[in-house]
Amino acid sequence: MKPYRVAIYYAPSPDDPLAAAASSWFAAPERQAITMDARRYGFHATLKPPFRIRDGLTWDDVVAATRDLARGVPPFPLPRLAVADLHGFLALRETASSAALQALADAAVAELDFLRAPPDGAEIARRRPERLGAAERRMLDRWGYPYCFATWFFHMTLSQRLDASGHARWRPEAEAHFAAALALPLMVDTVAIFVEAEAGAAFTEVARIPLGG
Repeated sequence: MKPYRVAIYYAPSPDDPLAAAASSWFAAPERQAITMDARRYGFHATLKPPFRIRDGLTWDDVVAATRDLARGVPPFPLPRLAVADLHGFLALRETASSAALQALADAAVAELDFLRAPPDGAEIARRRPERLGAAERRMLDRWGYPYCFATWFFHMTLSQRLDASGHARWRPEAEAHFAAALALPLMVDTVAIFVEAEAGAAFTEVARIPLGG
């Protein structure tokens, strides 16, 4: 198997109440219009952004390298999450910084980068480089994605970009919908490999790898 693109994510395990809350959030018919892109990419926080596998490497190389990465990272608690406005999108954001979380994201970007094929011109153009700040443009040029290391931020997207009326309508509903799940402790004890089987397909989880061994 060599999918069109792969990505390394934090995603709650299927039996986690947060995963169940997200599934029901995205499945509701009344929210289909505001969750279309978020559904396509899957409920997640990005660690290693989506990339095409470099020529000469295989899916098995991705799994092996991700296992090597995960083996050296002990499980750690995730800070409490809350619904937030992220540049117009509704997203779950951490309420306190986490050095362990930042370190995992940094390691995923750097240590798995040998797997990544360089982005082509169309992929770069989709990132709207002309709208990026200098730091984000440097990240895009070096790592193929604007938000890495100092520019990375944890987020689990819940909606399309909304206007003020959309936020007034949907943010209170999201806060109520996720309240019970977000009141429970969350652990980062696995990383998930998602794949986009062919260009434009939905990302789906195909492997989950435990941290620490």
